[in-house]
Amino acid sequence: MLHVAICGGSGYTGGELIRLLSNHPFVKITAVTSEKSAGKVVSDLFPHLTNYSDLTYEPLDKKDLLPKADLFFMALPHAESQEAVDFFFRHGKKVIDLSADYRLKTPTVYEEWYSTPHRFRSTLKKAVYGLPELYRKKIAKASLVANPGCYPTGAILGLYPALKHKLIATDSIIIDSVSGTTGAGRKADMAFSYCEVNEGFKAYSVGTHRHTPEIEQELSAINNKNIKVDFTPHLAPYDRGILTTAYAKMKSNADTKKVFALYKKAYANEPFIRVLGEGRFPNVKNVRGTNLCDIGLTVNQRTGTLIIVTAIDNLIKGASGQAVHNMNIMMGFKEITALETIALFP
Repeated sequence: MLHVAICGGSGYTGGELIRLLSNHPFVKITAVTSEKSAGKVVSDLFPHLTNYSDLTYEPLDKKDLLPKADLFFMALPHAESQEAVDFFFRHGKKVIDLSADYRLKTPTVYEEWYSTPHRFRSTLKKAVYGLPELYRKKIAKASLVANPGCYPTGAILGLYPALKHKLIATDSIIIDSVSGTTGAGRKADMAFSYCEVNEGFKAYSVGTHRHTPEIEQELSAINNKNIKVDFTPHLAPYDRGILTTAYAKMKSNADTKKVFALYKKAYANEPFIRVLGEGRFPNVKNVRGTNLCDIGLTVNQRTGTLIIVTAIDNLIKGASGQAVHNMNIMMGFKEITALETIALFP
């Protein structure tokens, strides 16, 4: 039995980790932390998690937590994971970090976008980017995995086959993404209150969103070429899910049927990727509560543009489900364990 701890278990991501792992036959949650909710039990914050009415939140005391788990999920805010990840990793534990602290391989890029220095550069060098469809073999050998961001997950998976096969011009990529409000986290913030969000729809962090360098880093690695993108996120008045639309100019003539066949082949053996049939495009409600990424595409022959649409649940494939998938790979479990069927919030 694998003993795991969840550091930062009171937010949406932490709550989903607890829910998913409650269905895992080879995992036992032995500790869960929260500074603000220390002393409360899990079911106080998440009443649907009745199986954990005896699991109490505790402060993140690294030395006290160390002997309690073999693997640590870090669901802390950006910049707050750095030290704890380094501590557990250096003490021989396996770590999956759901923050951005170990995703960007270049410390100066991290500092530029997150306005704080990276203080553990030697540990950063050992982190593996945790997108299973691209880095499965590296993840299997890793002790530290940097779980991808939610927006990058949908964008990278949508563009990967086209870039791998050099179908598109790399200087023409535009990415628009729409997220539900859970993407902002479980915190009190006027901008994300019901009256502010309901019946609205807006772009935010236009040209400045922190997931931009992560998307560019991974797209550049696929194509072995420095790639810059125009990425614009949007906030919509629903709970969960990200719909991403990516546009890029085709480098040569190819119809939708040929590109569609290439995508089907690229993802044929991926348990959580569904390439939809020609003429079909994703809807976020069809992936809600799942670890799936749905992909639809078309070639606009009139403009010579490849248009790719993806849908994921930002809390599952974009965070907690992907983290469990990474854990399964790291530990040699069947990849779909605890992710086959997932009940939603009641």
